Amino acid sequence: MNPFRQLLNAAGSHAPLGTWVMSASPIVVEAIGHAGFEWGVLDMEHTPLDLMTLVHMLQAVGNTKMVPVVRVPWNDTVTVKRVLDAGAHTLLFPFVQNADEARRAVAATRYPPEGVRGMAGMSRSSKFGTVPDYFKAANKNVGVIVQLETPEAVANLEAIAAVPGVDAIFLGPADLSGAMGLVGQLTHPAVMTLMADAARRCRAIGMPVGTVGGTPEVVVQYRAAGYTFVAIASDLGLLMRGAQAAVKALTTPDGETHVHTLAGGTQTPGGY
Repeated sequence: MNPFRQLLNAAGSHAPLGTWVMSASPIVVEAIGHAGFEWGVLDMEHTPLDLMTLVHMLQAVGNTKMVPVVRVPWNDTVTVKRVLDAGAHTLLFPFVQNADEARRAVAATRYPPEGVRGMAGMSRSSKFGTVPDYFKAANKNVGVIVQLETPEAVANLEAIAAVPGVDAIFLGPADLSGAMGLVGQLTHPAVMTLMADAARRCRAIGMPVGTVGGTPEVVVQYRAAGYTFVAIASDLGLLMRGAQAAVKALTTPDGETHVHTLAGGTQTPGGY
């Protein structure tokens, strides 16, 4: 069974917590995977992540309990084929506007006759040809999440969700706010109202729905609105917050850094 689908099915009323992986780094995704996140997006759309590095990241996250979701850079059949052959099980498709685009996304993940995915005998996804009847079982083991990022896409939500093979809907608040003329205002009341309405409509038809929030407070709001899986921030966002907080805590108003010595008793145990 698809790992992400299994995660959602086992969650019950609990909304699995994930994060975004923007660093394109195998070592970082492995560390993040041990932090307690239940799922994580390995982003190929807005990062320099290439196919070979993706393989290394999938290998690294395989050492953790975090379920990887790969966001492909576009709804492109060739890219999808290569990402699946690299070993991805669940794909997130950006900027899906209507049911036809959702059908194209699903078809790219399926072998014939259900789709158009090309066949390769020696791929990482089939454990290099050692999985019995891989081509017969692969279609049902691939997960498809489609991302809605405009009011037009949200208006088509039910038609998109009805496409066979779509496992979940994902709302992208950043692009959605921009498409609404509210660039950067992700928590504007109009954006939050549309986000809540999308969650309500998904739940009414039994479709899992996810999103991402920048802070714990926003994630709590999304969960209260009915989102069934939610990500918080990203690996780089969390890193920068921690780094900036440390610098701020150790910097005086005039820009000089505080000097702490072991003799002064200011160092605490716990390592780096």
